[in-house]
Order: sequence, then structure tokens, then C-alpha cells
Amino acid sequence: MHLPTPQDLRERRTTLGLTQRELADRADVSQPLIARIEGGDVDPRLSTLRRIVEALEAAAGEVIRAESLMHETVVSVGPGDPVSLAVERMQEAGYSQLPVIEEGVPVGSISDSDVIQAGEAVGEKQVREIMSESFPTISPDAVLSEIRSLLEYYKAVMVTEDGTTVGIITQADVAARVS
Repeated sequence: MHLPTPQDLRERRTTLGLTQRELADRADVSQPLIARIEGGDVDPRLSTLRRIVEALEAAAGEVIRAESLMHETVVSVGPGDPVSLAVERMQEAGYSQLPVIEEGVPVGSISDSDVIQAGEAVGEKQVREIMSESFPTISPDAVLSEIRSLLEYYKAVMVTEDGTTVGIITQADVAARVS
């Protein structure tokens, strides 16, 4: 039987986004006891440790991760595509922006406002000529709090695994999930 170290408990708690108080409430122990256990100042009874581990496992089941929010089908364009194609795809999908992806890697984004700011006769230009910075990338196991903080500044986040795009999450996806 593997018993978690104080460091293991602290890392698991912080990964789940729980405060010491929240973990203590879930495990029906005091917050100072959690602090002392994590600090290595006290060795808890096995029954107490079991309650803490069970509370962490229950919390892990409640955690919303990127992989459960993302759309695996990513509507995108390449940097060498004409802007007219990007506009067409945005209109067909009902989106106001798209990621620009090259060989599976996000390299930029293009939005309605990029097209408008580019002026007239923009349709034949290549996307790379008017695109904006790429949406930030996260891993499939990123938690909702990380995603929310990025979506405060960006309209979408790209989900990548081993450097390759596997999905996208927009502000609307998070709003729909939490409402």
C-alpha cells in the first residue's frame, strides 16, 4: 500500500485547486491539521489520512478539465490560405474568429476585426499577412480555473498534446458548462 507523503498531499490539493480549508471541510478535519500534515510536522493516524485521500479523490472527480470542455473538431485556416477562405469558414461556422494552424501547430488567429482593419481588397491576401497572435495553448488536463483565467484575456484557448492541436475551447463553451 502506497502512503502519500506530505508533499504528495500538498501537490494533489493544489492541482485540484483546493485550499487547505476546503480540503479540511471535505475530510472533516481541521485546517491547522492539514497545514501541519503538509508541513511534515505531524504524522496523521491512518484513518485521518484515509479521509483526506478519499476527499482528494472525490474532489478529483468533480474537477472540470479541458478535455471535457474542448471541441475536438477545430475549424481553422492555414497561414498561406487566402483571407476569403477564412471569411467563408467563419461565416459557415458562425464564428467571429478562427485559429491559424500549420502542420497541427497553432501559429496565429484571424478574426472579423482583423479582416475589417486590413481594408479593401483583402480577400486575395494570405492569412499570414493580416493574422493576429495565436490563442494561448493548454494541455487536455488543464483545470477550469486555468482556462477561465486565460479566457479573461483571449476569446479562445487551443488544447494541444505533444505540440499538436487536439481541440479548442471558447468563452461560450465555458459559459455553457458553468451555467
